[in-house]
Amino acid sequence: MSYNFDPTILREYDIRGQVGKNLSEKDAYALGRAFGSYIIQTHKDLAEHRVCVGYDGRHSSPVLSEHLINGLKDTGINVTLVGLGPTPMLYFAVKHFGAEAGIMVTGSHNPPDYNGFKMTLNKRPIFGETIQEIGKISASGKLESGAGSLEEIDIKETYVDRLMQDLELTRDMSIAWDAGNGAAGEVLELLTKRMGGEHHLLYTDIDGSFPNHHPDPTVDENLVDLQRLVEEKGCDLGIAFDGDGDRIGVIDENGNVLRCDTLMTIYAREVLKNFPNAPIIGDVKCSQVMFDEINAMGGKAVMWKTGHSLVKDKMRELNSPLAGELSGHIFFADKYYGFDDALYCAVRLLNELSKSEGALSNLTSHLPVLFNTPEIRFDVNEAEKFDLVPRVLKNLQEKNNKDIEINDIDGVRVSTPDGWWLLRPSNTQNVLVARAESNSEQGLFNLKEMLGDEVKKLSYNIEL
Repeated sequence: MSYNFDPTILREYDIRGQVGKNLSEKDAYALGRAFGSYIIQTHKDLAEHRVCVGYDGRHSSPVLSEHLINGLKDTGINVTLVGLGPTPMLYFAVKHFGAEAGIMVTGSHNPPDYNGFKMTLNKRPIFGETIQEIGKISASGKLESGAGSLEEIDIKETYVDRLMQDLELTRDMSIAWDAGNGAAGEVLELLTKRMGGEHHLLYTDIDGSFPNHHPDPTVDENLVDLQRLVEEKGCDLGIAFDGDGDRIGVIDENGNVLRCDTLMTIYAREVLKNFPNAPIIGDVKCSQVMFDEINAMGGKAVMWKTGHSLVKDKMRELNSPLAGELSGHIFFADKYYGFDDALYCAVRLLNELSKSEGALSNLTSHLPVLFNTPEIRFDVNEAEKFDLVPRVLKNLQEKNNKDIEINDIDGVRVSTPDGWWLLRPSNTQNVLVARAESNSEQGLFNLKEMLGDEVKKLSYNIEL
């Protein structure tokens, strides 16, 4: 039986929508049928087909996962349900059980009434054209039929065992944690009980209404409670997670936010000792300081498109041991599996801080002081979202200004003598994303003026 998804939920690197508006239990079941059919049709040599399923703490996630599983089983797929937990635990389960694929029911950091599905194959992510292909399989009605099985396995302790495997602390520390009522809460409690040191935990109760603050650690206002806790307890640092535990946020002992491009310079130092000259990937939103620092340490800095699936695919292409996005997705493939796991990132950060025998701020004190904006998002019409930035690019090219350099690998990143600014469409929301960075206050003012002028030509305004 054919089923047509609302095309707006078939995103670049996942399927995501608003429950009750363009995402329902019917979509979950149809995805199970279509994804199961895709797996069977592309892996015909296997006698058994197995897919792992997990879900986050949103109120809609259990029922969506139930219908998803029914759809998978009705194609003949055998399902291993790992249940409630963070997205990286689902990724880990796929590797641990040697399953063909996995699906995580999660709305990530979106508002509570949103939900969706992140899909992965054992050896590569699923994104872009593959997601569209799955949509076409559903619409065509050319679906497999069968009677798959379901087994439920609690993998939390096994997952924590794997996280602990790479923990190498040489001293006790005081650490503040904020799970944001997201899906990482229970695993975080298990992990910290085994770590040693002093731990102060916030909001580990998994609650899909997110009663304390929105679970997005890249927004500074969501870190206020963590900053307060670090100050009150005199902690060495604070670590926060997003709604499904694949993105990290960090503050130092003074309460200052460490953007993820800054964290990447800490991680890269260790990774490059074991993988000299290796390509290290950062997305287009990352600071130029990060790219320069990676090159200075003997790595090969690579700027790439934003998006966790796109970055993972590029890592596989380049055999890169480390990659990161400003949004908090950081990927280790040196000792780990190459997927974005904020809990694992926390382990690796604590290792580096432990070895330094100093404050976290000391690890980045040598970096140049820059003036920059955080990620700035502003709403645009969804129908024209992907047409706006090409218009900016055309305007800039027509100026033929020799003082600017344009990188259009993902949106437009414009470099001038003052620094750089970026404008790109989000693949997950109806917004454009902007950022600017300079080595002086006046330079940042100039960049923001230039960026603001280009946005006005699109009949939009941006608050910089």
